[in-house]
Amino acid sequence: MEQHNRVQWVYASTNNQELEERYDQWAKDYDSDLEKDFGWIVPQRGAEALARHAPQDTPILDAGAGTGLAGEILAGMGYKDLVAMDLSQGMLDEAGSKGVYRELHQMALGEILDYPNGRFGAVISMGVYTLGHAPASSLEELARVTKPNGFVVFSLREDMYQPGSEFERQQTRMQNDGTWTLEEVTDPFLGLPKGEPDVYHQIWVYRVNA
Repeated sequence: MEQHNRVQWVYASTNNQELEERYDQWAKDYDSDLEKDFGWIVPQRGAEALARHAPQDTPILDAGAGTGLAGEILAGMGYKDLVAMDLSQGMLDEAGSKGVYRELHQMALGEILDYPNGRFGAVISMGVYTLGHAPASSLEELARVTKPNGFVVFSLREDMYQPGSEFERQQTRMQNDGTWTLEEVTDPFLGLPKGEPDVYHQIWVYRVNA
């Protein structure tokens, strides 16, 4: 399957089981496909955003870690307390091979996460909020497992944050009810400049309120 078609094939997943199976199949080729053929820069941008807010000793959850691209970048920046979770065991196996995570857990965004309240100082979630993937409602769980004054950092396709959209309503509701406060949102940028030259992404950073 051609690389561009593989991305669309994953986007077309209709449920978590299908998404998990397709990522399991893609796991071995994922890094080379996205980095070399697509120019995937979202993990780098997200790690840079997190580093602007969270100190290096912060315990971090990489939610939807995939093959660990964001974790590898964060480790290179000096972050050592990293935990990965992902829907796909195949992707987690690849993430584990990078040797940067203290723990690896198979869980699904959109379900209750098996972590206590305030378990992490920051959560990073790159490339997860896109077509056919995690629902906006899962942001509640990311905030729940983040300690007060910690940070939730996630990427979101620009076309999925529009007035009245699922994400616009969810993010605004969480701000209005005092769950979190917006600290930063980047200008739109091309996350896959070679593979999706018309699709823009943004990095959002929220501080979880006490």
